[in-house]
Amino acid sequence: MKEQLRELILQAIQALQDDATLPADLALPGFVIERARSREHGDFACNVAMLLAKPARAKPRELAEKLVAALPANDLVAKVEIAGPGFINFFLAASAYHAELRRILAEADAYGRSAGGGKTVGVEFVSANPTGPLHVGHGRAAAIGDCLSRLLEATGWNVKREFYYNDAGVQIANLAVSVQARARGVTPDDSNWPENGYRGDYIADVARAFLDRDAVVADGETVTANGDVDDLDAIRRFAVASLRREQDLDLQAFGVGFDTYFLESSLYSDGKVEETVRELVAHGHTYEEGGALWLRTTEFGDDKDRVMRKSDGTYTYFLPDVAYHLSKWQRGYERAITELGSDHHGSLARVKAGLQALNVGIPKNWPEYVLHQMVTVMRGGEEVKISKRAGSYVTLRDLIDEVGRDATRYFLISRKSDSQLVFDIDLARSQSNDNPVYYIQYAHARVCSVLRQAPEKGFSFDLADGLTQLARLDNEHEQILLTELSKFPEIVETAALNLEPHLVAGWLRELANAFHTYYNSHQFLVEDAALRNARLALVVATQQVLKNGLGLLGLGAPEKM
Repeated sequence: MKEQLRELILQAIQALQDDATLPADLALPGFVIERARSREHGDFACNVAMLLAKPARAKPRELAEKLVAALPANDLVAKVEIAGPGFINFFLAASAYHAELRRILAEADAYGRSAGGGKTVGVEFVSANPTGPLHVGHGRAAAIGDCLSRLLEATGWNVKREFYYNDAGVQIANLAVSVQARARGVTPDDSNWPENGYRGDYIADVARAFLDRDAVVADGETVTANGDVDDLDAIRRFAVASLRREQDLDLQAFGVGFDTYFLESSLYSDGKVEETVRELVAHGHTYEEGGALWLRTTEFGDDKDRVMRKSDGTYTYFLPDVAYHLSKWQRGYERAITELGSDHHGSLARVKAGLQALNVGIPKNWPEYVLHQMVTVMRGGEEVKISKRAGSYVTLRDLIDEVGRDATRYFLISRKSDSQLVFDIDLARSQSNDNPVYYIQYAHARVCSVLRQAPEKGFSFDLADGLTQLARLDNEHEQILLTELSKFPEIVETAALNLEPHLVAGWLRELANAFHTYYNSHQFLVEDAALRNARLALVVATQQVLKNGLGLLGLGAPEKM
């Protein structure tokens, strides 16, 4: 609808250029067509007159009147009004919404999706070190990253989901000595427990499996324990594989999968880190001071220069990040999006600076970052801080087991990623209208119930006839529902463009509310066949859009509840 209105406005502008009201060489401004905030102001409003007033040497309202007079006749528009300083308000004809309903039913699962250039975007998310079960923060990252991927696919991108993890370094060393201590019978309560050891019960599980000489398959490789408590390297390999496998099982239970698992160690074994250092030195963006190698990140907007290689010869953590993102560019990712916890904010500028210093054509805004804030889990009005198994934190599996996959996904995606989120377990478990995911899915189940009841009650449904009777959809609740349905393609486009999947979650609740209100106010299975067919056509369209929207969030569309 917005594109059709935009075309009408462009034709009106051309008409005013033809009669010299507007300059022929006018640079068209980026005018906006947006949904009106209230029904009294129509369906859409446009600010084009205010933007063109200066080049036209006219008052905005006067120019708005001329633009309205120059608009071509179109069955889409019932009337046009001018409001305030010069907003052009469009009131659409009922036939415009009827056409959209037909489009919904014609396009079915494809409604809301759009074709794109098929360019490749890499979406990296979760990327948890394999040192323990996934916690609720990882769950939020998984929900956001997966929904972003679905939205980008829906708008024409070729999406590659990527998981990057550290399989070496200090944290992995701490994991290995923790498992070794447990295998030797040492517990976290003992005085000789490793200072930075991991204390959760899952460490004991891994230790038992290692002593039992179990085999674990992770990332396509089988790792078999040898049971030798003195072989720390074997313990490390087995512990990493065990926890990677557990992470995969948790993510599978959450409905999340990846195309690529990228190991940090490969950056060293494949020479990518050294290659990156050589290129940065060759381009003259480094210097030595105090025995360390520095990168002049201030040349690219950072607040201070950063150490790349410390005086002891080891690399700081941001350098492999630069090498890793360079590998994405070399692998053909025309766009890269990284989803991270907000605690990583400080490293973003230096990674971008390192990529610019390589001078290989990487755009300045590459990669893009989506940061999420912390999650507070509540039960019975009190914060839940620990898991029985992980010990120090709430795991993703805890939430899935408590409230189910769909409720967990919805609650973790329901708010803008950079805002803090309270996950209320009691609310997520409730089967009431206060629970948003239940409320939305119940709308879909209600539609299915109506369609099942029709033949049971002796009523037929002729969709083809219903589509010829759409003029019968003339009450306020039907108009509101039609309006909400028509917003879906715009919501998808905006959510994908702004990397804000919570917009889909919020809009689904509005759509469900419009349907439930309609359901509670009107009978669908009525004796009047024409009215019945028209209403059921609207109900079926609602079912389709609910299903499409739920699918973008990775949620099921149940037929019974």
